Amino acid sequence: MSKIRRLAMISLHTSPLDQPGTGDAGGMNVYVVEVARRLAERDIEVDIFTRATSSQLDPVMTLCAGVEVRNVHAGPFEGLTKNELPGQMCVFAREVLRAEAAQPLGHYDVVHSHYWLSGQVGALASDRWGVPLVHSMHTMAKVKNAALADGDTPEPAARVIGEEQVVEASDLLVANTELEARQLIDLYGADPDRVEIVHPGVDCTVFRPQDQAAARAARGIPADALVLLFAGRIQPLKAPDVLLHATAELLQLRPELRRRLVVPIVGGPSGSGLERPTALANLADDLGISDVVRFVPPVPQHELAGWYSAASLVAVPSYNESFGLVAVEAQASGVPVVAAAVGGLTTVVRHGSSGLLVDTHDPLDWAKAIEPALVDEAYRDRLAAGAVKQAQRFAWDATAEQTLEAYHRAVRMREAMAG
Repeated sequence: MSKIRRLAMISLHTSPLDQPGTGDAGGMNVYVVEVARRLAERDIEVDIFTRATSSQLDPVMTLCAGVEVRNVHAGPFEGLTKNELPGQMCVFAREVLRAEAAQPLGHYDVVHSHYWLSGQVGALASDRWGVPLVHSMHTMAKVKNAALADGDTPEPAARVIGEEQVVEASDLLVANTELEARQLIDLYGADPDRVEIVHPGVDCTVFRPQDQAAARAARGIPADALVLLFAGRIQPLKAPDVLLHATAELLQLRPELRRRLVVPIVGGPSGSGLERPTALANLADDLGISDVVRFVPPVPQHELAGWYSAASLVAVPSYNESFGLVAVEAQASGVPVVAAAVGGLTTVVRHGSSGLLVDTHDPLDWAKAIEPALVDEAYRDRLAAGAVKQAQRFAWDATAEQTLEAYHRAVRMREAMAG
């Protein structure tokens, strides 16, 4: 079997160099970076192709030893929404093919595309180079449209069609969880033999239990505070509004908590949330809870780890998550998670052991779930111990190793077809 030496990763709509937590940058960015780094540690050269969003970016930038980010000029640097990017796929694909054409024949051994836009380009590159296409969906239109937040915009039909085409074109599909694998098979007609389940991971050297008092002091949070944290992109899909409504309900149930309660919202507007960037702050005012809510811009991972350590609980009320990196990062930091019982969160969080799963998005239900874990320190400590144990199930080294095995399987399938 041919050895895998070089990998072309495609991440068209968001760059691994972008700060997660705002715009289109989120868990997928973390995933691409962490897997690429660890593949490079296994002596695989990784080129990540992404769309340039600034004229100041060098055409090729080194992410780490063995990993280079290739900033492809395709369309205007700023102002394009994700839904407008399909119009730039041909230009992007041409530049990807041109980059490979400058190399000796057979330069790349595998293409790994992330998100459906990248999958469209990856399918073309795979055909042109005669190498396998491995694809990770990360999110799926049919799943998102089945669980839309109030006021959110449905994913367009063009995306649904594009995803179906990518599923058909891929040699192998990598799913984050067993649930995502079933969705690929049931909703998109994927061949079960061409779906591999590979859990994402967490960097336990960054996200680990730290001194809570020090973390709070560094952020101006009182030592005796009850800290209910949200981290992520501010958009309807992530449902930070559910947390604010739940906070208002909690203060109705337990008004004496107001003097100790702190609710940091760490992240920036994204997706349809960009249309109303002040909506969440306005909601906090309308609910009369702006005195307990703090809005914090997106922060690097080491700083995010500090915010987790300062928290009593982390809330993940999303309407859908293919995995839920925030939940596993928080648990690795020794913080229990209260999460919606949707998507990959049902894999990441063990109800009653590492956190709590809430079956609805009703704010009162959320307030009732949050209240005992927030005020009962002994209960919270038990959940915190379970959270660390649960997070140890997920490691980026294991993710990279299993992803590499998927690449080898895709290569074997290609070689078998070639006879």
